[in-house]
Amino acid sequence: MNSSIRRFPDGFLFGAATAAYQIEGAAFEDGRTASIWDAFARVPGAVQNGETGDVACDHYHRYRDDVRLMGELGLQTYRFSTSWARVRPDGGPANPAGLAFYDRLVDELLAGGIVPWLTLYHWDLPHALEETGGWTSRDTVDRFVEYALSVHDALGDRVTHWTTLNEPWCSSFLSYTAGVHAPGRTSVEDGILAAHHLLLGHGRAIRALRERDPGLDLGITLNLTVADPADARDPDDADAARRIDGQFNRWFLDPLFRGEYPADVVDDIRAVDPLAVRRWADAVQDGDLETIATPLDCLGINYYHGELLSGTPQPGAEGTPHDGGADGGNARLTRSPFPAADDVHWVERGLPRTGMDWEVQPEGLTRVLRRIGTEYAPGIPLYVTENGAAYDDVAEAGGVVHDAERAMFLREHIAATHDAIEEGVDVRGYFAWSLLDNYEWSFGYGKRFGIVRVDYDTQRRIVKDSGREYARIIAARAV
Repeated sequence: MNSSIRRFPDGFLFGAATAAYQIEGAAFEDGRTASIWDAFARVPGAVQNGETGDVACDHYHRYRDDVRLMGELGLQTYRFSTSWARVRPDGGPANPAGLAFYDRLVDELLAGGIVPWLTLYHWDLPHALEETGGWTSRDTVDRFVEYALSVHDALGDRVTHWTTLNEPWCSSFLSYTAGVHAPGRTSVEDGILAAHHLLLGHGRAIRALRERDPGLDLGITLNLTVADPADARDPDDADAARRIDGQFNRWFLDPLFRGEYPADVVDDIRAVDPLAVRRWADAVQDGDLETIATPLDCLGINYYHGELLSGTPQPGAEGTPHDGGADGGNARLTRSPFPAADDVHWVERGLPRTGMDWEVQPEGLTRVLRRIGTEYAPGIPLYVTENGAAYDDVAEAGGVVHDAERAMFLREHIAATHDAIEEGVDVRGYFAWSLLDNYEWSFGYGKRFGIVRVDYDTQRRIVKDSGREYARIIAARAV
């Protein structure tokens, strides 16, 4: 990688990202009702230490201070999600008090010169809808479109950038097949049904929003990886990489950009659970794939790490995804999130690891951006909508947090983004994950991703060294 200073193009956006359930708190205030995460967090053993997002970072009450902090860091854009359970509690009528919070937040951002970037779904389905089938039910698609239009009715006059879904791989396979995310189901059938209905909801919402307001910038965010065989000459290793690429990347990319599900992955799943595939195929109705493939204005890409894969156990292999790999060693993972990859093994390659036990592989980001920009989305602007790392940093005397590893992680991945731009990939923005330490799903508050530390006892915010480094990169527009 070129060690010289690289400057970013005019118009390139630097921002940070968060998610509603992870930071807002105010879990049952102003008409908000339970989401699937409120329910899941109360299941014994589902979340470390039994922690919930009831208070989280108390952003609901402290958003003005948080927006001022964004301004001090020089953020040009802020990616946040709206809470479905706050906007349309129980999936029912719109809640004016819930929408009023986002109205205030957007106004505060705009007053600070920060571009609001809105994500409609970051995993917090109203629990009442889960009780009627959740994302395995086609009816949830209709409810999602209603929710999307309610948010647009309130904010569409000021918010231009809209993302339908964040990481549907997580809200389908981690949530409905692996059971490690809400709602905690462990079914191959439920996972592939949820994935289809999530994508259908995305396509339907894109069409409804575009009809309502043709001037919007509409997209989806996928978490993507690079899946490499441990030995490209070994057919078993090559097949292991194909399976993970298929079930992590292509299961979502192919319907979105090619109007079809990858046939090899369908065959893989059929070999494991033919009844699940038969029921999933019945759920894919005429016109669904055309709707899912509705053209996008942009694509968000979340990248954290790559995978080195083998088809056979070997020294240094971590075993199957039951034990780690794709989920970062989550001890509560009882089955693989991949519907048909029980014979795949993750291989240790000696790279540095984050606090999530994920390998640090910046060049993988360049490769992901290159692949998507050439194979799937030529002519569509790409944004790195999440990239960051958890480390076990602590606040020292004097209120400082020296997190050199995270600062290095950001520098290397921002440089990897620039490498893709130099290769001609149309990348137009980078969002650090995350602005604040927050509720890290089934890990509770034990993993800190923020460039700003949150003291959960006092809610004090402390800008970490990584936040100051990011501010310098933004000010210089260079790395």
